[in-house]
Amino acid sequence: MCEANAYIYENGEERLYLESVDILRPEGDRIYLRNLFGEQKELKGRIKEISLLSHKIVLERVE
Repeated sequence: MCEANAYIYENGEERLYLESVDILRPEGDRIYLRNLFGEQKELKGRIKEISLLSHKIVLERVE
């Protein structure tokens, strides 16, 4: 499988935001995520880093 876990980078730390992300779609200043189980989340932010080898997505909130 090729899903990844999404993390929020805040205060110098990464916190798990959503596991098994299947879809990540930037929509203007927002990021839409959906995982394999149908759970959906959306946040105002930006992509900080994606590591395909580690199956890891790091996001940052934008105010």
